[in-house]
Amino acid sequence: MDDYSNTRIIPLIAADLPEYAEVIRRSFATVARTFGLTRENCPNHPSFITDDQLAGKIENGYYPFGCFAGKKMVGFASLTDMGGGVFELSNVSVLSEYRHFGYGKTLLDFCKDQVKKLGGDKITIGIIEEHSVLRAWYVANGFVHTGTGEFEHLPFMAGYMECNV
Repeated sequence: MDDYSNTRIIPLIAADLPEYAEVIRRSFATVARTFGLTRENCPNHPSFITDDQLAGKIENGYYPFGCFAGKKMVGFASLTDMGGGVFELSNVSVLSEYRHFGYGKTLLDFCKDQVKKLGGDKITIGIIEEHSVLRAWYVANGFVHTGTGEFEHLPFMAGYMECNV
């Protein structure tokens, strides 16, 4: 494993998409297994996201970031400007073999700083409501639970959280 002190987070460009798509899919595969998500019952889950679906997100106001340990991309997160100072945080992911070393918190803190630099003051995120470990991690990092939603196309309850920055 690479030296944690050599961690850097950088903005990504369209040419980086195949690499960050793979990080997202591999990272979210563990979640899919845990919650029994498949292409059939949850085709839009990040573990099944296609390069084309991600390419469709690239537009003004979309900010993808890669977390690198040395030269290896080990994590990813993106921000989308929703207007009114609100940014949606999406696809926060760390490869399973790099979890519990602080990369996720480093990514999250970086994104909070980016929102401030971009003139925003709030971050929103959606999660699997039943994913209590993840929800607790976000709470420990300054997020508050704001509600839930049920959707016909999702085999789980969606949970919503936000953080003022």
